[in-house]
Amino acid sequence: MNEQNKTFEGNMQRLEQIVRAMERGDVALEESLKLFQEGTELVRNCGKLLDEAELQVEKIMTAPDG
Repeated sequence: MNEQNKTFEGNMQRLEQIVRAMERGDVALEESLKLFQEGTELVRNCGKLLDEAELQVEKIMTAPDG
């Protein structure tokens, strides 16, 4: 994973690129499988980042001064 894809926004940008490439329909089967695998990993990473953000929000909201 490159540095850009360590952020939620970077993951989403790469996912959009993958979707556009696959929607064009001009990607070979082997490359489509690689893109699909990368996309599923990016979705997992996005979910993890969102879960972490949700935990941070919950901590802030339940803190004595929150």
